[in-house]
Amino acid sequence: MSTQAAVFAFLFPGSAMVNSLLATCYISIFPNLLLYFVPPDIDTSSLNTLVSFAVGGLLGDVFLHLLPHAFLGEHNEGSGPAHVDYDEHKNVLVGMGIFGGLFFFFIMDKLMRVFAGGSGHDHSHSHSHKKDDDIHAHSNDVDIPDPSQLRVRNRGQKEEQPVDEKHDTKKSSADAAGIKLSAYLNLFADTTHNFTDGLAMAASFYASPSVGATTAVAVFFHEIPHEVGDYAILIQSGFSKRQAMMAQFTTAIGAFLGTIAGIAIEEFAQKGAHLAEKVAPGLLGTSLQWGDLVIPFTAGGFMYIATVGVIPELLEVSQNVKKDFRQALSEFAAMLVGLAMMTFIAWNEASV
Repeated sequence: MSTQAAVFAFLFPGSAMVNSLLATCYISIFPNLLLYFVPPDIDTSSLNTLVSFAVGGLLGDVFLHLLPHAFLGEHNEGSGPAHVDYDEHKNVLVGMGIFGGLFFFFIMDKLMRVFAGGSGHDHSHSHSHKKDDDIHAHSNDVDIPDPSQLRVRNRGQKEEQPVDEKHDTKKSSADAAGIKLSAYLNLFADTTHNFTDGLAMAASFYASPSVGATTAVAVFFHEIPHEVGDYAILIQSGFSKRQAMMAQFTTAIGAFLGTIAGIAIEEFAQKGAHLAEKVAPGLLGTSLQWGDLVIPFTAGGFMYIATVGVIPELLEVSQNVKKDFRQALSEFAAMLVGLAMMTFIAWNEASV
């Protein structure tokens, strides 16, 4: 048994149901415990580098584990040659499942942006530290009165407040209230996001121990920068460190609910599959059952999170070319390291 197989066997020693719950504990508890050691004013460049590593791992899990399994099924662990039954209709349904996951996250993202007044929910939160800058930018959008309208006293004395400053004060209060609302919407979105992570854990472990273990690794490393970014948003929204950590732990409930729902779906699908073998074929005459679409759905969701929710944040640059270039090299390297980690796991997962 390889070292990788031994580690996975130690971390996930039980059935698919038990391993799903264990994986959910790992991805929910440990990243949140790390928040105790994270400064609330973590440098944005460091967070972006960490996010890039997570993106590499997440996309590596999608392209090296989830999609191959969705289209080809479990790999042959025996010594004989693998045999794959080609079914075009099955592949169409799998593709629809992938789109369904991506479309679901698009709907969630769009609705969160609508109810948050356009601020939305950033999966990476790589620019969460720019929230204060955004406030100043919005404040500067207020029309500046003509100098002739300002009544200035003698030099060295304070200027009298123009009437427009009352509007600025009201706008600042509205901005502060908006940030607070955005923080609570962010917590709701995190709970929903964690629910899908729980579904992914259950679907992956019911697919196979190797797919489950690799998905757990990818989600774990994705959750670290995700939780750090959310933590920073809560701190900037007026939460104390203790309140922010407790709020983040609360969102973990979504992950456990998702895992329980995923287990129920898989158990029902397995019983339905046994019945279908005697009564009728699977979905639309293919060999697929409803439970088989959870993996494609998960892959589509992960693709949206990485490509739409995270990478656009990494594309943002400042006006400092040298600094941006160094940061870009750091992010490129981190993403490749994340991909290399998942490649190594995929290459050796046959022994798991």
